[in-house]
Amino acid sequence: MPAKAPPIGEILAARLVAIGSRLHAHRKQHKVTATSAAEAAGISRATLHRIERGEPSVTMGAYLSVIAALGLELEVADPPTGRAVERQPGVPASIGLDEYPQLKRLAWQLHGVAEVTPVQALNLYERNWRHIDEAGMEPSERALVRALAATLGGGRLLV
Repeated sequence: MPAKAPPIGEILAARLVAIGSRLHAHRKQHKVTATSAAEAAGISRATLHRIERGEPSVTMGAYLSVIAALGLELEVADPPTGRAVERQPGVPASIGLDEYPQLKRLAWQLHGVAEVTPVQALNLYERNWRHIDEAGMEPSERALVRALAATLGGGRLLV
């Protein structure tokens, strides 16, 4: 029986489906049977089909085994620095620390800095969430955190 899928947002689920579709297309393009690919990866045919559907409950090791068996590589890359987050609702191009008290508290070590990028803000929130006073967080700051998580965090805040 397959494991229960971990909770992931829509964006991450779509990425898994895209990876699975890419693996399926590559396998078909090179005329590799499901049985051969599964054997080469050391997994069952059923698990291969679950991977090709992008199911999140399949282990990362199984995904990597299929990727290697098909002669592909997986690369983990930093997000592009020039992301167009300013076009996303609720995410300004730069975030003034004075406008968001909780964020300002988290950025205490950034001397002489009045603004941060959206990526920097999300990183500060995620790394230091344990220091946030959630009850004292203003609605505008809550909205900012939700927007940052939705646009930059794959649909969820990693805390």
